[in-house]
Amino acid sequence: MSDPGQGEPNSSGGHKTMVIGLLAPPGPTYGLAEHVMNDLPGLLNANYPGFTWKTELRLERLAGPAGANEDLVQIARRRLLDEGWTLCICLTDLPLHVGRRPVTAHASVSQGVGLVSVPALGAVALEGNLQRAVLSLIEGLLGGDEAVRKRVAKRRGWRWRVRERLEEIASPVGRADLEGERTLRFVTAMTPGNLRLLLGMVRMNRPWRLIVGLSRALVAALTTIAFVVTSPGIWKIMNGLGYGHLLVLTVGSAAIICGSLVMAHRLWEQLPRGDVRPEVRERVLLFNLTTALTIFIGVVTLYAAELVISYVASLVLITPTVLEGEIRRAGGLGDYARLAWLAASLATIGGAFGAILENDAAVREAAYGYRPDEQIEVDSRNG
Repeated sequence: MSDPGQGEPNSSGGHKTMVIGLLAPPGPTYGLAEHVMNDLPGLLNANYPGFTWKTELRLERLAGPAGANEDLVQIARRRLLDEGWTLCICLTDLPLHVGRRPVTAHASVSQGVGLVSVPALGAVALEGNLQRAVLSLIEGLLGGDEAVRKRVAKRRGWRWRVRERLEEIASPVGRADLEGERTLRFVTAMTPGNLRLLLGMVRMNRPWRLIVGLSRALVAALTTIAFVVTSPGIWKIMNGLGYGHLLVLTVGSAAIICGSLVMAHRLWEQLPRGDVRPEVRERVLLFNLTTALTIFIGVVTLYAAELVISYVASLVLITPTVLEGEIRRAGGLGDYARLAWLAASLATIGGAFGAILENDAAVREAAYGYRPDEQIEVDSRNG
């Protein structure tokens, strides 16, 4: 295998061919990798003329949840040798840390491979951030260690320290730090970086698809809507409820279904027994916050859908004359809206009972794409 920077002659011309291999786990990260793969050759040809750049994308399941305990650098290195690539970039769904700082990317110059933690790039403009991270890694793998040494030497000046600090805070990729002789890591500021990582992990979970994956909860919610909308007794209850009562019912119903999902299916991570390192505690907190936000956003999405369905069903199925006969006064669109509000809250409670009956594996698959338990236990033992 040739060293990074070398390539094979291109039979169509005098340029050498440089092949960048991309590894990605199944799911949304693979879709992002496809977009990066399409744009990368043109950018590399512009940045490094004189070579013909090509990209190849391969599926790597161990870059996702299944590889939580694996050495992804070594996995990428083996794939690089097997495929005959010049460099290999592995995109992973898992978070990377150095102490308490999130790591967006890691480059092993000596082995010609790099890792990118996709969640650490945040939830906004993810495709562009990923492209920047991959380009930064390639630059580092092609000799960026020397560039970092020069930057470290310039840190003596106050202006350079300010510039690097601003880059660390503002850039989703972060600044490059040299570790050892042949390793680069791109780290971000601790607070914004951890917040970006949290939002990125939530985005990777795709919380808006949570309830779609819970068939029993969805059926229970829709059944409750059908009952509420067609029940004159519920119309009378709605007529006696104020907006304050409806708001309390909304909050209560959301809390019930969130609590049901977390408690019934053990989604909350527990700290391992014995002495636990501070970074392990922080990882448990990160995973639990991710789970809580994922479920909350999923429930809000469900509630919004229930509200729309209830309102449309009320307008279609209940004529103003029938409604006025039950509530004994003139009705209007506001009454239909309050009925839909009540129906959505009761349907959410019905969905909570359906969620309790769901299979644990189905709930966990719907709630998030990876399980951190095994890796946390390994970190605790190694500590």
